[in-house]
Amino acid sequence: MAITAAVALNGIFLSANGLFMLAAPLVWYDAVPGVTDTGFFNQHFIRDIGIIQLFLGVAFFVGLLRPDRRIGLWTAATLWLSAHALFHLWEVAVGICAPSAIPRDFPAVTLPALIGIALTLWAIRRSRAARAAFA
Repeated sequence: MAITAAVALNGIFLSANGLFMLAAPLVWYDAVPGVTDTGFFNQHFIRDIGIIQLFLGVAFFVGLLRPDRRIGLWTAATLWLSAHALFHLWEVAVGICAPSAIPRDFPAVTLPALIGIALTLWAIRRSRAARAAFA
């Protein structure tokens, strides 16, 4: 049940955020805390990232429904989410953003990466245990 809840959290958040970015990029730009601090409004860029966010959310849902594809889908999605979170931390480390960006960005940037890491590790352990049981 906890795994399904974690997948649902990531899948719904990422998909909804991606759809929001695609459907209303200017509203998204103005509504999400900290986004206006990162540069000027760029509809094309926001929609590019919206497509990525939507695909990541779908990857988590498909992985839940297709265990044979789970590790690959969740690993790929988690790699992007982790790189994105590390980039946000790097911006703070080099002085581009203030340290206050870390807690502000945590729910939408770092938390999905951490959930993805936990889900991917769970899927890998579960796959190894299943293989060991049949060996």
